[in-house]
Amino acid sequence: MLPYQEVRKVRKLHEKIIESLLAFSGGVTILTTLGIIWVLFSESFGFFSQVSFWDFLTDTEWTPLFTQKHYGILPLLSGTFIVTFISILVALPLGLSIAIYLSDYAPRKFRLKVKPLLEVLAAVPTVVYGFFALTVVTPFLQLIIPGLGSFNALSAGIVMGIMIIPMG
Repeated sequence: MLPYQEVRKVRKLHEKIIESLLAFSGGVTILTTLGIIWVLFSESFGFFSQVSFWDFLTDTEWTPLFTQKHYGILPLLSGTFIVTFISILVALPLGLSIAIYLSDYAPRKFRLKVKPLLEVLAAVPTVVYGFFALTVVTPFLQLIIPGLGSFNALSAGIVMGIMIIPMG
C-alpha cells in the first residue's frame, strides 16, 4: 500500500472517532436537557398538588419555612424587577459614558489600558459581586440611609449595575 493511502485511512479513522465523540457529546447534552426538563415537570406536579396554582401566582408572601407556609411568587418577581430597574439606572448612564469616552475622547494609550480592565469585570464571579454588595456597599449605604436593612434591593441593584457594565 502506498504511504498516501495509509495516511488517508488513518485520517478517516481519526475523523470517525472524532465524529463518534461529537455525536456522543451531543447525545449526552440532549439527554441532560431532557433530564432537567423531566425533573422540573415531575417536581412541579408534586408541588402544585399541594399548592394551588392561583395562590402561587397571586399570594403576596413567600414563607416556605414558616409554620404557616405561603408560596406566593409576587414578592420574588417584584424584587427581581426592582433590582433590574435599579441596575439599569446605574449601568446605562455609566456604561454609555465610559463607552463614549473610551471610543471618542480617551487617548489611545489610556484606552488600551482601561478597556481590558473593564473586560475583567465580566470574569468576576457573581458570588464575589454579591459578597461585595453585602460587606462593602450595604454598610456604606447604611451610613447614608440609616434605616436601610442588610438585605436590600438598592445595594444589589447598584452592584448588579456595575457587574453588567462590560456587557454593554
